[in-house]
Amino acid sequence: MPRYARGFDTEAAYAHLAKRDRRLGTWMKRIGPLDPDPRWRKPFDPVDALARAILYQQLSGKAAATIVGRVEAAIGSDRFHCDTLARCDDAAIRACGVSGNKLLALRDLALRESRGEIPDLRRMSTMDDDAIVAALVPVRGIGRWTVEMMLMFRLGRPDVLPIDDLGIRKGAQRVDKADEMPTPKALAERGERWGPYRSYASVYLWRIADFAVQAKTPTKRSQD
Repeated sequence: MPRYARGFDTEAAYAHLAKRDRRLGTWMKRIGPLDPDPRWRKPFDPVDALARAILYQQLSGKAAATIVGRVEAAIGSDRFHCDTLARCDDAAIRACGVSGNKLLALRDLALRESRGEIPDLRRMSTMDDDAIVAALVPVRGIGRWTVEMMLMFRLGRPDVLPIDDLGIRKGAQRVDKADEMPTPKALAERGERWGPYRSYASVYLWRIADFAVQAKTPTKRSQD
């Protein structure tokens, strides 16, 4: 059974992308090499990460952090999993500022964990990207994009291209000097040349999109 390493050689990725795509390479030289994400080297609990992703959805980082802190205090733990979430009833969690839909998502996640349906980090190391997506998207409130962020920023998978991400599509539009953003299908086809380092290309496309709107701060992701 193959095992998938966490992280990849960013120098090799930089050289590969700059060679395969001259337009993207020009932007990469302007921005400079990007350092690997240090979380690649750190263990984490996928259930905890998914719970936090649920709580952060559709909220500013500050507001979400406040709610997360309240829930941590209510359950008496800084880790979300089926046992700790079971310490509080629905009313107590809702009192922390958690919406009804997010509460249902947290309960579904906890139930699936208790059934052994959520792969742990060790098991994920033997699963390819598509298998991890297939295992996690059935969880209420967890879509493909959320899993892709975990694959990229927590598991360090090298070849993920979130084709539905608005920032990536904007970055690709700027790279190609196009009048409109590429459709997800067109972006997938455009990204074929970036393999097997589409994750690294994605990081640059986000940065390029930030350049395009002269953002003062980088766009935050659900796994930040």
